[in-house]
Amino acid sequence: MPAETASTRCRDQSMASLDRLPPFSPILNRLLATMAKDDVSFANLAELIEKDTVLAGNVLRLVNSALYSFQGTVNSVRHAVAILGLNKLRNVALSMSISRMWTQVRTPPGWSVACFNMHSVATAVLADLLSQQVDVPYPEGGFVAGLLHDIGKLVIAVSLPAEYATIVELLKQGDRTATECELEVTGMSHAELSGAVLARWNLPEPIQEAARFHHSPEEAAGGDLHLSHLVRAADQLANDLGHCVLPRPANPEVTSEYLEALGMGAEAPAMLQQFELEFVELKRYF
Repeated sequence: MPAETASTRCRDQSMASLDRLPPFSPILNRLLATMAKDDVSFANLAELIEKDTVLAGNVLRLVNSALYSFQGTVNSVRHAVAILGLNKLRNVALSMSISRMWTQVRTPPGWSVACFNMHSVATAVLADLLSQQVDVPYPEGGFVAGLLHDIGKLVIAVSLPAEYATIVELLKQGDRTATECELEVTGMSHAELSGAVLARWNLPEPIQEAARFHHSPEEAAGGDLHLSHLVRAADQLANDLGHCVLPRPANPEVTSEYLEALGMGAEAPAMLQQFELEFVELKRYF
């Protein structure tokens, strides 16, 4: 089959598989919709979260954890929103809701939902921390872009299990990147597919682009500093810290290069300390 035809078939099959994923809960649908709105209020977000008792319970457990060291007990979601702020609480609620949905997905042998969730959340936390230090357009999208940057990998595994197995075998040879193996087998990359999925879900364009270009941020925004630069650095660092979708060797020299390009060389140790504090608490929910 010609490469272009194979690529078209794989893309069509992958996008069609989105309809076979577990349906978004009403709460998740509305949480995602708030990403495109600037006028979401504390009360609106709290009301959304309160409608899901499991989510609300987890949010309250988190805000009462050692991570926030709040004096006294927080026993209402509205109080939690006031403490954490809209963006932080929305990020937490989205990650908890999305990871819960992934546990319902039927995946092929060799795919680990736990590893996928850990990598996604680690990348999200790191991208969020970077967005607080680096003057990048749309910094509020860092967490969600990191959380969903690799959804293309999940879609390939679910929709093209035979091709996914071939990609894994090629990766084990150790001389090519995941993107190179994906392009050889399917004619498309997981990053390209991630961008297409997030466009289908109507997430803000900067988040779509951050996912689409997280392995090639120089192609976004004419080479200017872009959210995809942060996601690339966060993705690489999460892998180096051992939070990988698939086992792979660490490459700290590349990570250092990416961080220094963002002006984060000296600040990296403090950022990593903060990451460990946040990640230790968050991963309990995944």
